Amino acid sequence: MQRAINQRSAKHLPFEAFLDLAAATNCVGVEPRNDLGRPLFDGIAPSVAAELAKQRGLRILALGEIYPFNNWNRERETQVRVLLDAAIESGAESIILIPEVNLAQTHTRQLTAATVSAMDAIAYMLEGTGVTGLIEPIGFNSSSIRTQADVVPLMTALGKDNPFKLIHDTFQHFISGDNDYFAEHIATVQISGVSDPTVVLDESQDGHRVYVEAEDRCENIAQLKALFSRGFDGPVSFETTEVALLDAPDLEAQMRKSFEYIERRLAE
Repeated sequence: MQRAINQRSAKHLPFEAFLDLAAATNCVGVEPRNDLGRPLFDGIAPSVAAELAKQRGLRILALGEIYPFNNWNRERETQVRVLLDAAIESGAESIILIPEVNLAQTHTRQLTAATVSAMDAIAYMLEGTGVTGLIEPIGFNSSSIRTQADVVPLMTALGKDNPFKLIHDTFQHFISGDNDYFAEHIATVQISGVSDPTVVLDESQDGHRVYVEAEDRCENIAQLKALFSRGFDGPVSFETTEVALLDAPDLEAQMRKSFEYIERRLAE
């Protein structure tokens, strides 16, 4: 399994310490973010960030994020341009695109049309850059893209020059009730679990996601086995959100323990 870490899982760490954590836990790469209340790469020039990652043997897998990517306007275009420029300069392989959530009821046809327009515009911007646009379905009931099946037909309609891939987020996939796995369209998997047996498993737990352990209720192991059996061979990245976990003094040990647990279960 190719290990990776999303910066949300260690958002209190300075950028270089985040890279050190990834290297110490034998990761292949990282997913830095621009929505942590401070500049992307902590203000380090993207070319310098690229060199810092390279020194540690790490790839910059993806930069997050554009939200909501499918509410397209001039502001969104500027946001994509800024993140795409940073991706090109840092050697990042992709940028992350998050669909609009918290929508009032909107006609499905209108949502699809808005998403198609945004994808057409972003595809034009990605052309020739070598950077992929990663679309992440969000399982909330109010999300404009809840499942992979909502967006895969739009991607395939772009033909051989389609510059988009999917993020498979195990928490979002589970709460959406989605049973489909479009492994050939998935570039990366983001993993997290919910172990508390007393909570309802829905979007209310989005801010309380923890490492994957034996008590996990989100079926991470089953999802990963399904994806690998269907040919997925990309990185598997932790994206945890529980505040108490993020501030834990033994963050590295907990992360390492969960990676090792997952790998043992996958080998069964």
